[in-house]
Amino acid sequence: MSGTSNSSMFLFCDKKDASKKAACTMNNCESEEIVEAANIAISNLLPTKSRSLYDIAYNRFKKWCAEKMFKYTARIENAKNYKSFTLWAQYSMVKSCLIIYDNIDISKFPKTDRIFEKNREKIENITKSEIDRFLSSADDKEFLMIKVGLILGIAGACRTDELVNLTVDDIEDVGSSLITKIPRIFVVTDVGNMLELFRKYLSLRPPHVKHKRLFLYYKAGKCSSQPVGKNTMGKIPSVVASYLKLPDVACYTGHCLRRSSATLLADAGVDITTIKSHVGWKSTTVAEGYVENSTENKTKIANQVLVGTTTSAITKL
Repeated sequence: MSGTSNSSMFLFCDKKDASKKAACTMNNCESEEIVEAANIAISNLLPTKSRSLYDIAYNRFKKWCAEKMFKYTARIENAKNYKSFTLWAQYSMVKSCLIIYDNIDISKFPKTDRIFEKNREKIENITKSEIDRFLSSADDKEFLMIKVGLILGIAGACRTDELVNLTVDDIEDVGSSLITKIPRIFVVTDVGNMLELFRKYLSLRPPHVKHKRLFLYYKAGKCSSQPVGKNTMGKIPSVVASYLKLPDVACYTGHCLRRSSATLLADAGVDITTIKSHVGWKSTTVAEGYVENSTENKTKIANQVLVGTTTSAITKL
């Protein structure tokens, strides 16, 4: 999050005495041990790896509310000072903590969705045909690392940081496929020349590399010992889009690989449970959104409306 501001990025409604906020009280007969156990159980609902970031965002927001004597609503202050992704990330963390710690769901305030719909950046997807075209036509001497990142990112619905932190020990080559743990388990099968591309890239790893990070800087057909950073990894979709001369290259962000993977599954008619498991989502609502908006589903609806049939008019990806 950039800089420190005198005002919070979240502004929650009319000025009222902060001391009147809702509080959860326990019966006098309950022991401190029970209260402590309950607090631990509640805090464990947050992601383990990023829990400290959630607490920082929450505590910063609560401190600001106390200083300004504001109660909760859904107006957002200084949204224009933040990139869309940062704005959404901070809001999501504060929202989760408020639900867990204060039993307050700010997403139900009517202004919130409108604000984020306005500020949310557009993210494009990479289609199956575009993936195939890039893998078959781009020169390995220049794009081999990008190809491997694309393959693993799409196959595993990977976040940028998951690709960055992927190690050679996380991938097992069993001959007919690659079994990868991030810790979600996903498999890359021998489709086209995907396994060949991975093995070619791995074979270029210098023998003197002391760390185990998989992705190393690659140039002119050679790998250095320097691991690839988050910024470079996050640009993989835009590099692919630029090579293919797709419009709106800037909309192919680091989140594109994860989003494209879920979209490909939804368009293939995969059920919600499978999509949730593959992408690692806990929320059914998010997965339902991909299914509802998939090309496959829209085509089925069109066939039902226009020709009275449920037969899909497209070939599943």
